[in-house]
Amino acid sequence: MADEANRTAFLELQGRMIETTSKFKQVQNQIRTKEGEKKRAFLTLEELRQVPDDTNTYKSIGKFVLEPKSVLMSEQEQKLKDSETAISSLQTSKEYLEKHMSEVENNLRELLQQDPALARQIMSMSVM
Repeated sequence: MADEANRTAFLELQGRMIETTSKFKQVQNQIRTKEGEKKRAFLTLEELRQVPDDTNTYKSIGKFVLEPKSVLMSEQEQKLKDSETAISSLQTSKEYLEKHMSEVENNLRELLQQDPALARQIMSMSVM
C-alpha cells in the first residue's frame, strides 16, 4: 500500500517538476525578448538624441510615416519603461519558479531516500 502511495506521489512530483521547468523556460525566453526590445528602444533613443529637433523623422509601421522627433522620442521612452517593468515582473516570476523547482527537487529527493525500492525501480527504467 505504501509502495503504491509513494509511486503516486513520485508521479505527481515528476509532473509538477516538468510543468515548472516548462514555465521557467518560457519566462527566460520572455526576459530575453524584453531585453532585446529594451536595447532597441535605448539605441533608437540614443540616435534620436543626436539628431536636431527640426529634422524629419520617420516611423516604420510596414510603411514609413513622417512623425515629429518628439513623438518618436516619447514612444521609445515608453517602450523602454514598459520593457523595464516587464523585465522586473518576469524576474520576480523567475525567482519564484526557481524556488518552486528547488522545493520539488527536495521533495523528490526525500521521497526517494524514504523508499529505496522505488529509487531502484526508477533507476532500472529505461528512458524512451
